[in-house]
Amino acid sequence: MEANNNFIENNSTQMRRGVLEYSILLILALEDEYASSIIQKLKDVDIIVAEGTVYPLLIRLKKLGLLNYRWEESPQGPPRKYYMITDAGREQLKGLDQAWKNLVNSIESLNRI
Repeated sequence: MEANNNFIENNSTQMRRGVLEYSILLILALEDEYASSIIQKLKDVDIIVAEGTVYPLLIRLKKLGLLNYRWEESPQGPPRKYYMITDAGREQLKGLDQAWKNLVNSIESLNRI
């Protein structure tokens, strides 16, 4: 039974990692956010992720032109880097939305076989 639980947990972790970039774009499509707020929103929906995973992804998405950022003064502590989705990021998100719907439909079809 322990081996089955490890198998399920490992696969579940891999699935969450696979949709992490998509999840970040979804969050930023709603409003600009700073990194720790993005992490909290992911945790709020049970996508548990370490800071060390999110920061490199944000940098990569920015290099791809999908995100941009601005510095904003914070009432508590140092200025915060707020990330925002770009027009290219919104286009990418549309494609990911369609890919996600196709994947969900495929998996649901398998359940009906």
